[in-house]
Amino acid sequence: MPEPQIDVVIADDQELVRMGFSLILGVQTGITVVGEASDGVECIEIARRLRPRVVLADIRMPRLDGLEVVRQLAGPGVADPMNVVVITTFDQDDYVRTALRNGACGFLLKDASPALLVEAVHAAARGDALVSPAVTVRLLRRLEATEHGTAQAAAASDEAALSERERDIVRLVAVGRTNQEIADELFLSLSTVKTYLARIQAKLNARNRVEIAAWAWEHGAVRGSR
Repeated sequence: MPEPQIDVVIADDQELVRMGFSLILGVQTGITVVGEASDGVECIEIARRLRPRVVLADIRMPRLDGLEVVRQLAGPGVADPMNVVVITTFDQDDYVRTALRNGACGFLLKDASPALLVEAVHAAARGDALVSPAVTVRLLRRLEATEHGTAQAAAASDEAALSERERDIVRLVAVGRTNQEIADELFLSLSTVKTYLARIQAKLNARNRVEIAAWAWEHGAVRGSR
């Protein structure tokens, strides 16, 4: 059975960025760009009207920024949240963390390769997520630079609820591994990895794998995993 069509809305105030993403996605089998927006207000209007499977949203946009776009389309309390992937740049780490808390399901750098862009769209469409490794490393470095003993104590307390295998999976999720990559690295089946992830989400009260990654970053659980 063929996979369902993936409709995508692209929101960015730079026309060249929208055009580039649209050209890349437009030639992919099974992906259709159904709308483009140049600001946050327009993005929300188009997304709510068309209900695409994936929204790509820049963080910095006129009228309404990407953080608020994510909150309104995918945040806590949204009855039918959408899959929103945040488009970011190297100097916007704080925005990324806020977007995560607002419900983003993935992060993509604006200079991402075409293959990574396509992978991010497919991951978001299936309810998975893709965290750009470059973004992850920068977040980790910043968090490690500001980490205190209280955070480490909290990590030890929180991690006590996770088994050793679950902690292994959390660390790999936090550095951007896909389910298949986790399965290969830990010699597990794909279905087993998905079962573990469901248990981890329940234990950490995380809505998706990106929130699992955020928990790992914030509790120092990813050292030695890069």
